[in-house]
Amino acid sequence: MNEQLMRLSRRAFLGASGLGLGSLALAHLDHRHAGAAEGTLGATHFPATAKRVIYLFQSGGPSHLETFDFKPVLRQGHGQPLPKEVIGDQRLSTMSGNQSSLPMAGSFTDFRRWGESGLEISELLPFTGGIADDLCLVRTIHSEAINHDPAITFFCSGSQIPGRPSMGAWASYGLGSMNDDLPAFIVLVSKNASRDQPLYSRLWGSGFLPSEHQGVQFRSGKEPVLHLSNPDGVTVETRRSMLDALGRLNGFQADREFDPETEARIVQAEMAFRMQTSVPQAIDLSDETDETFSLYGDDARTPGTYAANCLLARRLIERDVRFVQLFHQGWDQHGDVVGGISRQCAQTDRASAALVTDLKRRGLLDDTLVVWGGEFGRTAYCQGKMSANNYGRDHHPRCFGLWMAGGGVRPGYAHGLTDDWGYNILEQPVHVHDLHATMLQLMGIDHERLVHKYQGRYFRLTDIAGTVVRELIA
Repeated sequence: MNEQLMRLSRRAFLGASGLGLGSLALAHLDHRHAGAAEGTLGATHFPATAKRVIYLFQSGGPSHLETFDFKPVLRQGHGQPLPKEVIGDQRLSTMSGNQSSLPMAGSFTDFRRWGESGLEISELLPFTGGIADDLCLVRTIHSEAINHDPAITFFCSGSQIPGRPSMGAWASYGLGSMNDDLPAFIVLVSKNASRDQPLYSRLWGSGFLPSEHQGVQFRSGKEPVLHLSNPDGVTVETRRSMLDALGRLNGFQADREFDPETEARIVQAEMAFRMQTSVPQAIDLSDETDETFSLYGDDARTPGTYAANCLLARRLIERDVRFVQLFHQGWDQHGDVVGGISRQCAQTDRASAALVTDLKRRGLLDDTLVVWGGEFGRTAYCQGKMSANNYGRDHHPRCFGLWMAGGGVRPGYAHGLTDDWGYNILEQPVHVHDLHATMLQLMGIDHERLVHKYQGRYFRLTDIAGTVVRELIA
């Protein structure tokens, strides 16, 4: 029965014709032109305001109570028990669920209103405050995931269960690439961040989509992309000859077995060959001006730092990379909130704001969506023992904040309202699926129509949920 079904498939039809899958792939590689690998959609469902995305993922769970959601009531009641009716029967993590009391923890930092929009942002983030009029601040993001790995996996793939395609992979699969010499999806991980929570390559993996859509991690150092450079003694001409021979062999296999991963191998091998030239050009910051380095901060001169990665993200966007995702670890402050979040904000604030400013002045922000946020927020109560001048916060997925800029979002706008303790949402909740649906909408995609059939079921980034949040769109 399987053999009969294979004969009826599109790939089998192509294989039986004079131009099989492998031949088509090789023909495409022989006649490729700049700009252009078409995605499975062929075209967007409606006009896109965001052609590219930069996602600044703050891994560990930044506290919304020290960044974007000031709560005077917590300050007034600092050290007193959080009212039981605030928590109700909600799930607590095992790290604080067995505490005899849950004392309120008021923020140590002050907030102020910034720009003409008057967005209220922490004084720990003065550079972010300086771009307040460009920001779309969402204070009511929520998730069901209360532990790091499922929560990060949820944000990156739309599922708490590992194995689903990542956001960038879906974007590459649906829309294709705008650049023939760089991957559509590139990942950067800060080398100057605390390694409090691990990151796994599956967070930017392709899942059950063709493997050519997976994120490619760029690193600092002599080998920015692993296994890309030629070994000693292998010339460019030798490598080209080897790839041609390998392409013919893979083409024969594709014509015989109709396995889409064979085509993916051909495409990836050719991309890797072109990246031997394009990657060194993209990551070489020597042509950046002193003024640009000053904008991003001194760390921008050190490859692999968060600031350098923000600058590199702008360079990749200039080269029409579709989706760039930065990961910066270290936001998991269970104990030392005062010192921990102060350090994290100092590491990321200037460069995050500089990226938005740099994109804007180069005319790239209008069609580039920038997103900043982590996997959950932090609790209104102190986890563990509260000292005279410090406290800790546990994981809190019930409500937390993130911001977006550019790409068609509403600037100078704060969305949603939480209660007086920053514990529950009162108005305008935004679920993770809603965020993904809105991001896809900005990219011109109907989130219910970007699907892939796998093991008998049609899957999508938003699973079986998600509503576009129209208030976030300009």
